[in-house]
Parts: sequence; C-alpha cells; structure tokens
Amino acid sequence: MAQGVWLIAGPTASGKSALALRWAEAIGGEIVNADSMQVYRDLKVLTARPDDADLSRAPQHLYGVADGAEAWSVGRWRGTALEVLAEIAGRGRSAVVVGGTGLYFRALTRGLSAIPPVPDLARAAVEADFLAEGEMAFRERLRDLDPEAETRIAPGDRQRLVRAMSVVAVTGRPLSAWQLDGAEGALTHWRGVVLDPPRDALYARCDARLSIMVEHGALDEVAALTERALDPGLPVTKALGVPEFAAHLRGEIALDAALSQARQSTRHYAKRQTTWFRNQTPDWPRIETIDPEAQWAALQSLWPIERA
Repeated sequence: MAQGVWLIAGPTASGKSALALRWAEAIGGEIVNADSMQVYRDLKVLTARPDDADLSRAPQHLYGVADGAEAWSVGRWRGTALEVLAEIAGRGRSAVVVGGTGLYFRALTRGLSAIPPVPDLARAAVEADFLAEGEMAFRERLRDLDPEAETRIAPGDRQRLVRAMSVVAVTGRPLSAWQLDGAEGALTHWRGVVLDPPRDALYARCDARLSIMVEHGALDEVAALTERALDPGLPVTKALGVPEFAAHLRGEIALDAALSQARQSTRHYAKRQTTWFRNQTPDWPRIETIDPEAQWAALQSLWPIERA
C-alpha cells in the first residue's frame, strides 16, 4: 500500500525505535511515539528519546511534548495521536507508531470504553485514602473490588491504582468491567508487529543501556527533575531510574547500588511488557531476535517494501 499505519511494539531496549526509524526512512513515513514516558520533556536521556541525529532522519511526533507536572492519560495520548495520524495522512504519508506502552496500542486499535468521568472531589477522596492506608492495604481493598485491574497495575503506580478505585467507587462497577464494554473510535486500517527477543539478550541490553545513560547525563536530568519538587504521584517521577538515581543524589545509596537497582527495575518492567504483549496481542506477528540486521530482515519479510 502507498499509505498506511504501521505499529511496532515491544519491551524497553528491544531495538524497536531503531527499527521503526529504519522503516520510516524506507517508506517515506513519519514516526509517532507510543511510549508513555517519552512524552515528557524532562527526561530525554533516561527515557531514550531520539537524539538530534535520529530526528534529522524522519519527522517524529509526540516526543517531549508534555511537562513533567502534567499527567497524561491513555485517553489524552490517544486523542492527540489520532490528530497527528490524521495530519500525516493528509500529507499523503504513512505513519509508524512505535513504543512499549501496551495500553496506548490497545486504545488505538480497539478504541476506548465510555467510562463515566470521575468527579475531582471523588478522586481526591480516594487519593487521600491511598495516602492514609499505604499502597499495600489500598491494593488489598482494590483486589477485592477489581482483581483484574489490581493485578495488571505495576507496583508504585499510584495514579492508576487511584483511577481504578475511583471508578468502582463512583460507578459501582469495576474499571475492568467497563473496559470490556464495546469500545468506540478504534483505528481500522493498520498492521502491527511485536519485538519479542530472547530474555537474556534483552536483559543484557537493558543493563548496558543504563550505564550509557549515566555516562550521558541521566543523573543531571534526575537532579533537575527532583529540584522541581513535583508531586511524587506524577508519572514522570516513577520513570525507570528516577527513584533509584534520586535516592543516590540525596546521599542515601551509592551510585553503584542505584545503578544496580535501576537495572533490576528495568528488567522487571521489560518482563511485564513482554508478558502484556504476549497476552494482549497474540495475533500480531513476532520478531524474535535482538540483532538489528536480523530484525530488519524479518520486518522486510513481513512487510515487503514494495507494499509499503
């Protein structure tokens, strides 16, 4: 096809950004970010946002567009992404959506359920409960009310925990039940692929990349972010590496310990991403290698250039 929407998903450090950029160049397309942390401008190095050389190779959208004081929801990203996709189509070009945030891809390809809005006062009350109870006790209550939502929310993700509890408190129905309802506004014409490399190779890439990030200014980014004294419940404060390096900067742990803990957190996150994509996108084709040239060859076999 001369024009289309191509989705390239996968866990952190799997090589998806480089592959997407190569594909965009090959088809004359434009890239749209689908990584929930790369939308924030505060952490260019630590979230592995494209550098100037990459930005010069193809037009790229939704990187660094939000301030860390904001909390972008799935719905906000989806609405903005759909506007960008429409603009790209209007230019007669293809779009390459790339990232590791599974909920973004699900919202794009399946639409969003019509969940009733939660009043600010109700959400504030639930958040006060979270702060009073602590995450463990709060999770136990949510597990009784919406076990599916509690299971899929990562440790420390206060925003999503409060969201899930707020929905059931206001509507009387679990968030997971609302999400099973018929969704509206799904993207209809697209092709997707998931990078699913061997776990050992992926973990080694995660470990090595964090060391490189530290060498290229990740600590300076975290220092600048912590100086802003943002609400610790904001998404940007929980980005991979931020809690660990912030602890180091406060003098609580040595840099080696912070790096080790950040590596462990990143590996755990990569595992959760891999599991999510395996469960939620079982019909998407897989590329099961981490070698860039092998990934490119596999992608070309799935999507021959003459069809792009």
